[in-house]
Amino acid sequence: VKIDGAALALTYEDGRLVRGVTRGDGSEGEEITGNVRAIQDIPLQLHGSGWPTRMEVRGEVYIPHAAFARVNAEREAGGQDLLQNPRNAAAGALRQLDPAEARRRRLRFFAYQLLPLEGECAITRHSEALPQLEAWGFPVAAEWTRCRGLAEVQRTLAEWSDRIRTLAFDADGLVIKVDEFRLQEELGVIGGRVPRWAIARKFPAESAFTRLLDIEVNIGRTGALAPTAILEPVRVGGATVSRATLHNEEIIAQRDLRIGDIVEIIRSGEVIPKVLGPDRDKRTGAEVPWVAPSHCPICHTELVRPDGEVNRYCPNARCPGRAYEGLVHFVSRGAMDITGLGPERLRQLLEADIVHDAADLYTITPDALLALEGFAEQSAHALIEAIAASRGQPLRALLVALGIRHVGVAAAKSLARAFGSMSTLRAADVTALEALEGIGPTIAGSVAEFFADADSAAILDRLTALDVAQTEPQTGGDGPRPLAGLRVVLTGTLPSLSRTEAAHRIEAAGGTVTSSVSKKTDLVVAGAEAGEKRTKAEQLGIAIIDEAELLRRLASEA
Repeated sequence: VKIDGAALALTYEDGRLVRGVTRGDGSEGEEITGNVRAIQDIPLQLHGSGWPTRMEVRGEVYIPHAAFARVNAEREAGGQDLLQNPRNAAAGALRQLDPAEARRRRLRFFAYQLLPLEGECAITRHSEALPQLEAWGFPVAAEWTRCRGLAEVQRTLAEWSDRIRTLAFDADGLVIKVDEFRLQEELGVIGGRVPRWAIARKFPAESAFTRLLDIEVNIGRTGALAPTAILEPVRVGGATVSRATLHNEEIIAQRDLRIGDIVEIIRSGEVIPKVLGPDRDKRTGAEVPWVAPSHCPICHTELVRPDGEVNRYCPNARCPGRAYEGLVHFVSRGAMDITGLGPERLRQLLEADIVHDAADLYTITPDALLALEGFAEQSAHALIEAIAASRGQPLRALLVALGIRHVGVAAAKSLARAFGSMSTLRAADVTALEALEGIGPTIAGSVAEFFADADSAAILDRLTALDVAQTEPQTGGDGPRPLAGLRVVLTGTLPSLSRTEAAHRIEAAGGTVTSSVSKKTDLVVAGAEAGEKRTKAEQLGIAIIDEAELLRRLASEA
């Protein structure tokens, strides 16, 4: 079964646990050995004998339904926010710096893969590895079977389409694997992460009907109005759903949602609750159309709606709602990536008046943390170290973290690569910004507006004074740059490289990866099912190469 939790890789040497790492991007994860040791299911010393000298065991950390309900009952009794779903709760506990939180959330573990790294191993099949893992002390999900041929696989899938919902833990489908290790090795892995010898078959999302009690509004980090459906609690896909995002008022109007409606709910990807629409046949006439507020529900500033946009915005940069959401974004992965500083910790810091903005994070002291509930000396110092480590993040990460409207990862990377430092970027005018590949008038205008704002300038000046790095390392170093100056577009599925890995290697070789084909594109790397981008490249007469040719060029000296 496809367990819906957080992937974990455990390294054992001579039968002893030495390291626990999250899956990350397939080649690099986050070491969380301290938290792993707090999970009772994971053996610190293997039972029996016969294991390889060094091996990796992969599996999934999860929270059973019953344990999740108990954890939330305890949190409710203690006045804490309820956890939204078991998968996020498990992943969040793993990333926190306090191993005690892993115990409090009753984390469990299922092993599902053995990878011998050094030494002898007599196991040659996956179906042999699972019972052997159990013999060594690992829990293994009992619901597995060995199928002879695809017809038997299809029958098994059909049997599980309803049975999957009866399990004591979240699962959203089945994983079908080639049994023989010899064949697994021959088939290989794409990009270090996607095996050709395994495929996941997810089942359709479960839906349910419930009443729309209200539509609550909040304010996001950019000031955008964020409507949320307040629902009569209903069980969907193994979780109780009482809230669901509605994105913006245009979607509410398109779906004709009214307060009091009976609405259909699904959990998209078995995680995110989504309102599909109302059951109009069950309307009584008492349902009330929703009217968007004219003022911010947090700071009461009059909302604005820019021309051509579907969202209303709170223009008050000091709005407390914007401050909280902005901090959540600032510390997130892809931004400053401060481990152990999740939404609950940030809310604590705001309520205790320790932080008000992103710059304040770099002034926190261990003593200030120790005065808060849930912090011990070890966890306080660990968080201070994580904050300090984020000072070295590259300019592109800081640009994402600042939450500039319309500036995502791709735009931040382009800006950082082109200007090299925050000071140079701050001095650039709109014309210089628009001249960059992938930076149009909308992004350029938003960037210029951000830097012209007095509050934004003050935050940047404080970050500079607090030694937060604001430069972009030059890629490629002194090595060969065979793709220097070339604009490259990736399309389709490459045989061995993931899209991310291919982009990293192109950029290290001096190239620039862009998302769309234009007259400025120099090269298109096309894989299977390339589609419209390849067609457009052919129409424009742009060179199209495959992965083999890309690798040949990357290996060349010029």
